[in-house]
Amino acid sequence: MIDIRKLKELVRLMVDNDLVEIDLRDSKEQVTMRRPNAAAMPQVYHAPVPIAFPPSTYAPIAGPSLAATTTPAAPSDDAGLTRIESPMVGTFYVAANPDSPAFASVGTQVSPDKVVCIIEAMKIFNEIKAECAGTIAKVLVKNGQAVEFGQPLFLVKPG
Repeated sequence: MIDIRKLKELVRLMVDNDLVEIDLRDSKEQVTMRRPNAAAMPQVYHAPVPIAFPPSTYAPIAGPSLAATTTPAAPSDDAGLTRIESPMVGTFYVAANPDSPAFASVGTQVSPDKVVCIIEAMKIFNEIKAECAGTIAKVLVKNGQAVEFGQPLFLVKPG
């Protein structure tokens, strides 16, 4: 939570310098203050930075008509591979910008602290770490693709 003394100092700076808006952001918090006119009190919005949540174990329940049309899954080549899942809804990016090399691709060695991609959510770019050790075996999403919470992004061969 933001310190009230910092907030009072920001309000004082706005009034003293006749500012209409202040927008401050860091890795832990964001503060935006706006004044519609000099006579009005500033409005303060405090939005916490999104955090990564653990992967979901949610599995949708299929209705009778859907269950009758599905076929049993064949044994997968993905057995024994660890999934790196999206901790949030957003847009998947393989690199920091179009001119930069990909954080991770097939064959890349990863450690738990290695950044493997970026997910943009609400104009905030969130670095996603592997949280496992091994070699990237498959990249399951394309650059610029929208991803959902818990959606697999990479498959990693432990090692």
